[in-house]
Amino acid sequence: MKLYNTLSGRKEDFTTPDGNVRMYVCGITPYAPSHIGHAMMSVVFDVVRRYLEFKGYAVTHIQNFTDVDDKIILAANDLGIPTTELAESNIRQYLEEMDALNVLRAHTYPRATTEIPAIVDMIESLEMQGYAYNVDGDVYFRVRRNDDYGKLSRRSSEDLLAGARVEVEEAKEDPRDFALWKSQKPGEPAWNSPWGAGRPGWHIECSAMSMRYLEEGVDIHGGGQDLIFPHHENEIAQSESYSQQKPFARFWLHNGLLSINEDKMSKSIGNVITVGEALSRFSAPALRLFFLSSHYRNPLVYSDQNVLAQERAIERIRNAANSDGKHADGDTLDASEYKQTFVEAMDDDFNTPRALAAIFDLSRDINRSSEQGSNTASAQKTLRELVSVLGIDLDESTSSASGDIAPFVELLVQIRTELRSARQFALADRIRDELADRGVSLEDSGSGTEWRFRPNQ
Repeated sequence: MKLYNTLSGRKEDFTTPDGNVRMYVCGITPYAPSHIGHAMMSVVFDVVRRYLEFKGYAVTHIQNFTDVDDKIILAANDLGIPTTELAESNIRQYLEEMDALNVLRAHTYPRATTEIPAIVDMIESLEMQGYAYNVDGDVYFRVRRNDDYGKLSRRSSEDLLAGARVEVEEAKEDPRDFALWKSQKPGEPAWNSPWGAGRPGWHIECSAMSMRYLEEGVDIHGGGQDLIFPHHENEIAQSESYSQQKPFARFWLHNGLLSINEDKMSKSIGNVITVGEALSRFSAPALRLFFLSSHYRNPLVYSDQNVLAQERAIERIRNAANSDGKHADGDTLDASEYKQTFVEAMDDDFNTPRALAAIFDLSRDINRSSEQGSNTASAQKTLRELVSVLGIDLDESTSSASGDIAPFVELLVQIRTELRSARQFALADRIRDELADRGVSLEDSGSGTEWRFRPNQ
């Protein structure tokens, strides 16, 4: 089994000496409802865990919640509620939505606000070792003490100094230094510390949590590619400086990023799709299948049409799993080659597109063999086994209630296109307006018409 390690930049053999896998995945900052990019990350690492367990490993899965930071404080102040109330509300919603997507619960979900003693102890140790310094209640990490800083993101010192994301503050000894502890500002929640009232910096929490809950070390550290720098880079620096042991994590896995119709998700342009909106639009199996249709390290473009195609794909798999060939008297369909292809694909850095190809081939041949009178009971059992490794529940209905309208929307869009070609613009506009009244927006371009369901319209 080979996994691509971001730290080395290549695929490496994955083994563990004791059959246990300790996996830490960076979770959400719950200042708002989770979006489909969060869902994609959660599904990816859910499949990582499921496949490792399928291979016989015992997995300990830890995922944190950053339940206090600038965005949470700002959002809570705008709403006039405590930060804890806002964070816990969004955490509950996130967990319910992940349950709906059939994402296995992590074994532990530590929160930054409940790990303050461990965080303070770690910062104190870094300060005593000369890796951290205090400036009027703000504590910073000395990047220059870390000789190989930048090894994960492969950024040079010059790149780091010139980078737009580097915060330049006069109090810092070096502009690359990052905050371990932030002194309290008016209106902010705070905890006592040797440096005065304040709160943890973003990066230190994950180091403290992973070391507390995975004492024997981290085998797999996961997250989105947007976390490679600065978050994971800083995690490595402070963790290895604290423990004087390398590596902090053996394998670093990062999933690609999700865009909406080829545009990056951004609240400023209003194209953020929440998990709740996506689940009201499509079935959970179709969403999972969509996230897995591309290799986890590749970028993925979300569109209603792309997910709708997965609804039809799920139906093909479901039909094969439930076909009538279980008790036929003909030859028995052997599914061993399909399973071997699936395993080889997943062993190759969780290549889900190739694994899905094996599933679709098996589904096709089950249907053909069933029509020819072959016994497909064993093959159907294998099909369900492989699909379950990807966390796809074939017992769910194909579509959500609102997802059932998708074929009708497609038909109306096609009719509207034909009306426009016939220059019957009044009728075409009426279809557009009627769809808009029902929460469906149309976007015309030179390549055709795209549609999007907007539940909140």
